[in-house]
Amino acid sequence: MGRSKFFSKRRLWGLAIGIGVLVSALWLLRAEIGARLFANAVETAVNRDVIGELPEGMHLALCGTGSPLPDPSRAGPCSAVIVDGKLFIVDIGGGAVRRLGEMGLSPGRIEALLLTHFHSDHIDGMGELMLQRWAGGGRDAPLPVIAPEGVAAIVDGINAAYAADARYRVAHHGEDIMPPSGIGGIAQPFALPTDNAEQIVYDQDGLKITVFAVNHEPVVPAVGYRFDYKGRSIVFSGDTTRSAAVEKACNGCDILVHEVLNAEMVSLTEAAMKKAKRPRLEKIMADIPDYHATPAEVAESAKAAKAKMLVFSHIVPAVPIGLLEPYYLKDVTADFRGKIVMGKDGMLFILPANKDNIERRDLL
Repeated sequence: MGRSKFFSKRRLWGLAIGIGVLVSALWLLRAEIGARLFANAVETAVNRDVIGELPEGMHLALCGTGSPLPDPSRAGPCSAVIVDGKLFIVDIGGGAVRRLGEMGLSPGRIEALLLTHFHSDHIDGMGELMLQRWAGGGRDAPLPVIAPEGVAAIVDGINAAYAADARYRVAHHGEDIMPPSGIGGIAQPFALPTDNAEQIVYDQDGLKITVFAVNHEPVVPAVGYRFDYKGRSIVFSGDTTRSAAVEKACNGCDILVHEVLNAEMVSLTEAAMKKAKRPRLEKIMADIPDYHATPAEVAESAKAAKAKMLVFSHIVPAVPIGLLEPYYLKDVTADFRGKIVMGKDGMLFILPANKDNIERRDLL
């Protein structure tokens, strides 16, 4: 028995010494290990081709599902529609451009940016988007920005703000790499549709984009968009209350991407601001519910619109952990029989051409 214990102790000592040697070796080689890990990560990222792996059809990627309220898990409002290797971006909030990069979606592939309205959280990524599209894609023409009248002043302002930066980059990298003709953006304004009307703002290579006005008063203009391509359809509500215009535009659409605000959670935030004697933020919290839609209202709208899938985005307030989602959605009834998805950055929805199925992947 004693001999057995002796050998057991020797084995334990030998194991401890072996582990110590291994840890010491790893410590001494940590720079080399880091170099290998980094090189592998860079090679994987450079060779990643999310868009090239998609089937023919129209696809939706969520590059920002947040709002002006801080949410560590969500960038500002941004959705990407992918058609035949091209990207069309709907709104571009803060942090969304970097989120596109994390998702493996190159800004160099962007054909156009569409804006639903001019609230700061929907446009504050424009400068970075224009820069990355130009620098990363070598584009020789500015980014088309499709939006209601008034967008020209915004695009001109972004172009002016980034003019010095653009000069520096051309001087540094040369005109072959950074063609001056591709700097910035170019506004493509349209008149706001009235009387619940719809109008086409893009119609090329089989892709049709239709615009319709929504209620986000006092914010005017405010619009939503419908994308149609090879038998598939995606509708974006923009920021709005429950809207008959959204329901009319969807009318059996494959995916309805709708903004959402949980009024009870915002009310609790308002009460906390009052208790903390922060009257300015208390007033803001009291005001914002009147120009957004609640989860229950959105679900009712999706039912009326006969949407096949409802995706919540522009989520107010922040929902950084999954444990909060049942509380956020507690008032949503089972009346809407389609699938409801609480949008998260990195979600990809695959809509193969001329079919009915919708697949989902996560790119983050």
